[in-house]
Amino acid sequence: MTSRSALGLAALPAGAGVTHFLRPRPYEAIIPSRLPGRPRAGTYASGLAEPACAAAVAVPRTRRVGALTAAGLFVGVFPANVKMAYDRRHRPLPHRTAAYGRLPLQVPLIVWALGIARRT
Repeated sequence: MTSRSALGLAALPAGAGVTHFLRPRPYEAIIPSRLPGRPRAGTYASGLAEPACAAAVAVPRTRRVGALTAAGLFVGVFPANVKMAYDRRHRPLPHRTAAYGRLPLQVPLIVWALGIARRT
């Protein structure tokens, strides 16, 4: 079960990482302005980090470290999700719902990654 769960978890950041390069603008818009550097650089950096975490989670030998790193990544992107929710607070309901809905979804992702790390 751990392998299937790990591969399921790995699929999420792998897919998200690819979209950072295919459609970087939405990601740039949610990078907090307090972070150093240009938003495009941050978008590409996180776009590389996500599939790297995914690959580490997918490989049994690196799974524990990958899962712990993925949990850290999920924590690390939370400020961007908060910024997106704040920025969309006056948008139409579907936009607000999608942005607000991302906030609590980080918790199960973190718990999932930590569970994989613990079981590995």
